[in-house]
Formats: sequence, C-alpha cells, structure tokens
Amino acid sequence: METAALFAWLEAHRYAWYALPLVMATFIALGLLPTTLLVAATGVAFGPILGPLYAMAGSLGAASTAFLIGRAVGAKRVAGYGGERVLRITRRLKRNGVLAVFVIRKVPAPFAFVNMAVGASTIRYRDFLVGSFLGLLGMVVGLAGFGSQALDIWRDPTPGAIAIVALFVTVPLLIAWLINRKFKAELAE
Repeated sequence: METAALFAWLEAHRYAWYALPLVMATFIALGLLPTTLLVAATGVAFGPILGPLYAMAGSLGAASTAFLIGRAVGAKRVAGYGGERVLRITRRLKRNGVLAVFVIRKVPAPFAFVNMAVGASTIRYRDFLVGSFLGLLGMVVGLAGFGSQALDIWRDPTPGAIAIVALFVTVPLLIAWLINRKFKAELAE
C-alpha cells in the first residue's frame, strides 16, 4: 500500500468509535517497544489534536498494565530480575509518590520494566498515574505533535509548517522545564 493510500485509509477511521480503544490495545500489546516510536506514529496517524490525546491514553494504558503485572508479581520477584538496586528504588518510590514517578519518567529506561518495578513497590496507583501523566506530558505532546506536523513538512515544507513543528517541540519542552522547576523547588523546601 502506498503512503497516500495508507493515509487516506487512516483518515476514514480517525474519528471512528473504535480508534481510541484500538490505539490503547496497540500500545499495550506493543508495550516492549520504545514508547517514543508508538507516540510519534500515533501523531502521524491521528494528527495534532487526537494524536497526543490518543498517545497519552495509550501510554497510560500500557503503563497501567505493566504496573498491574508488577503488583501481581510482587517486589521479590521483580527484584530477582533487577537485583537489590530495584528494591532500593521501590522503597524510595513509596516515600515520594507522585514526584518519584515523575522523576523516573525522565530516566531513559525500558518503559515496561520501570512500570513493573513501580507496580511491585507499595506506591499507590493514583500516585503512579498522576506522576506518569505529568512525566509523560511533554514527551507525548511534543512527539505526537511533531509526528503529525512532520508529515506536513514532508508534503509541503513551508515556513509556516516549520514554525508549527518548532512550536510542537518548544512548547512541551517549556512546560516540562516549568514542571521540573516546580518539583525541584518543592524538593528544596
């Protein structure tokens, strides 16, 4: 299938009732792949508005699934795969909740394994979900937006399209920087 035909097919299904559940199921099924690739692909497939929304839902769905697997498996088993270091990290997670999960999202580590390790800890699911949302927000909006706009630049590289791509990269990075700054100020107190 050529690219134009693929995007015409995607356009017809973009607003269908099953699009969001299908994206979430795809993120969960492909949870061992780098999340950044899935997020960018979602932006390309669903555009600058639905792309980030669907990518965030898919990311949180995949994270929650791995969290629940970690919770079911337990800390000792997860520590068996990751060692004493994983146990130390999970103990720290309990003390700092949302902030710890937010910070762990900034560490380049396998997404599914991190979520399982956090699930194996005693951190509350609500803290996990809020910390994950805040920690993933800049990356998801930036990559999904970039993915959707990169296609426009490929088709028609105008200064306006390039400026929009720059905004999709700059604005989420600025938001992430402000959130990081806020959390660092809270840690200093």
